[in-house]
Amino acid sequence: MLLKAVKIHKIYNGIKILSDIDLQIEETDRIGLIGANGCGKSTFLKILLGEILPDHEQEGDGQIICASRTSIGYLAQSAALDSSLTVWEEMQSVFSDLLQTHARIREIEKILDTHPEYLEEYDRLSAWFQSNGGYDIDFKIKTVLFGMGFSQDDFHRMVSSFSGGEKTRLAITKLLLEEPNLLILDEPTNHLDFETIQWLEDYLRTSKSALLIVSHDRYFLDKLCTSICEIEHGKLTRFKGNYSAYTVLKAAAVERQEKEYALQQKEIAKLEDYVARNMARASTAKSAKSRQKQLDKIERIEKPVTKQKRAGLSFTYEIEPPLDVLEVRNADISVGEGSARKTLLSGIDFNIRRGEKLGIIGVNGIGKSTLLKEILGILPHDGIMKFNKNIKIGYFDQESTNLNPNQTVIDELHDRFPAMLDGEIRNLLGQVRITGEDVFKPVSALSGGERARVCFALLMLEHANVMLLDEPTNHLDLPMKEVLEEALSAYTGTLLFVSHDRYFLKRLATQLIELTPEGMHFYPYGFETYLEEKARLKAQEQAVPAVSQKAEKNTAHRTKAQRSAEAARRNRMKELEQEIETLDLQISDLEASLTRPEICTDYQKMQEICQQLEAAKNQSEACFAELCELEEA
Repeated sequence: MLLKAVKIHKIYNGIKILSDIDLQIEETDRIGLIGANGCGKSTFLKILLGEILPDHEQEGDGQIICASRTSIGYLAQSAALDSSLTVWEEMQSVFSDLLQTHARIREIEKILDTHPEYLEEYDRLSAWFQSNGGYDIDFKIKTVLFGMGFSQDDFHRMVSSFSGGEKTRLAITKLLLEEPNLLILDEPTNHLDFETIQWLEDYLRTSKSALLIVSHDRYFLDKLCTSICEIEHGKLTRFKGNYSAYTVLKAAAVERQEKEYALQQKEIAKLEDYVARNMARASTAKSAKSRQKQLDKIERIEKPVTKQKRAGLSFTYEIEPPLDVLEVRNADISVGEGSARKTLLSGIDFNIRRGEKLGIIGVNGIGKSTLLKEILGILPHDGIMKFNKNIKIGYFDQESTNLNPNQTVIDELHDRFPAMLDGEIRNLLGQVRITGEDVFKPVSALSGGERARVCFALLMLEHANVMLLDEPTNHLDLPMKEVLEEALSAYTGTLLFVSHDRYFLKRLATQLIELTPEGMHFYPYGFETYLEEKARLKAQEQAVPAVSQKAEKNTAHRTKAQRSAEAARRNRMKELEQEIETLDLQISDLEASLTRPEICTDYQKMQEICQQLEAAKNQSEACFAELCELEEA
């Protein structure tokens, strides 16, 4: 056991955020912590870390028990780094004890010839430095920095010069280098591209650290987690398996709870009816009191509320589209106007046919959203971008710029569809969980998630047979993402969408377009196959001939065996240097003793010293020969 939380409660402004929560984290646990926004995940993490105290309702509750061997590494959503340092200095700060020890070793080396009394300290520090990976510090730092997407040129840049997203990546890098046995990560995939996220997944998968991860990245949770903990209505429930397993288990648990609740309510009603009818009569009062005691002892099952709050989306169309929907030929992706116009990519070619769901992926700033807007005619373009006849288009803009910020929600729908009655509009908004007085909120006062839900309501009314979606899962909580995925999976029209949500891509994309600085790449298969092909090609590229491997064994990408052999070689060279120095001192002492009168007049003593002197010289020569061989290696 690394950490244990016992009966955690927390109340804010009279509202119970956390209630009677227990959690035990073992050394091999990989836990995903999920829940709706505001459910108390961040509060729970702060309690685990000792940043805030839990409330105590009775003796023995509100305990956080930490094993003596537990070391916790925490990644907050806001990175905590020293902005006055360079990247390399910030990463080296993780190894400050080792670097101080190394500096002391170098100091002793300079004075060892004249102060042999420091030899014991030198041996002790050298052994500790070696056993704690001191010779691998630079290699470790470079490996993780390269993996997190930083280049050699970034190493000596000031931390203050990086963007917020880059600082998050630096914070993750530093945390991985610290190698705590419990990693607590709060939204670690924010600001990371596909390649970096995949590297991080691979690194954490082979890490020996236990993991507690708060994330909306369901694919990330799928790849890493062995259990999912959900905080809902103040309670924590643990499900065995990854996120996909959780969705199945959760649905079964809700269904089971509904049945148990219905049965219990039936039993309670039966008992209450019996008590009400029989308590007043003397002949049956005793029996009624017994039933009342039964009622009082019943542990009430809470009524499931998940399904009642679940949004409902359904995308339909009335006009059947032709087989060929969209043709894009020799098109450019360009930004800016006039002389400032800049071409990001050229030679874009693809077709979309009826019923296909085509995902567009690529790094930030490559032109994915721009491509959608050029296809729609919102932005000018070069080349052919042409829809066929009988096409009705629906468009989801990730920034919701198509909404009037000065309108109320209900008026926004009224203006688009004036024939609809208030009741019809309110019913539709209820489907996307905008209810009550919220329908009279101005659009400018809505959160990102609420604006997205208004846009989905409008999309349902448009009955488009082709929909273009730009990052549709941005700003959505997990339940709403799942509702959207189910609706789009059931949609029989054509989809062209931009997304960085890998779980969304996995569920929906039948084909992919990847935009890279080198151009456009089309993949006639889904996201999982795309990842497999990428991994296969990467493995082929890394499979170099044995001769090349031997020539590159001293680079930063040596194998673990090569690194171990190199460390052992360096350590042996150190030992030999120390042994030669010790033997040289011994030889000098022996030679000096031969000149003393009491020795040179005693044949037997002189003979013994000469034998010792010869042995020391032979041993010194042997050490020197071995040292030369190792230096050549």
